[in-house]
Amino acid sequence: MEQLSVLLENKVGHLAEVTGILDAAGVRIKTLVLADTSEFGILRLIVDKTEEAYRALHDKGFTAGRTEVVALGLDTEAGRLRAILALLGESAINVEYMYACPGSTGGKNVIICRFDKIEKAVDILQANGVHIFSSSEI
Repeated sequence: MEQLSVLLENKVGHLAEVTGILDAAGVRIKTLVLADTSEFGILRLIVDKTEEAYRALHDKGFTAGRTEVVALGLDTEAGRLRAILALLGESAINVEYMYACPGSTGGKNVIICRFDKIEKAVDILQANGVHIFSSSEI
């Protein structure tokens, strides 16, 4: 699944401007996370219309990139995330970042992950019973 990453200057109103652009383009935000420093932030978004969002943001002068990420469906049992991370670590797969989607889907928590070896990570996760969500499922 593709994620958009938008570089934002750390100024009042920029986040509202981005969400307004997406709204005007008819794009629905499924989940997001904002990481910031004193001067800029990176807004990571999963949306329902990636191409439309990407074009709309670029047309308004925002720097945006596309990144391949994986949406994991994790059971809510204690220790499940630790077990999954251990499996990935044993296979020399690095988790570059992760963030959670609000709520749950199909009784599973949804965690968005960026891995350094995506295909290998997906194979290992699926072999160990982890559901990989498509973008239409979240």
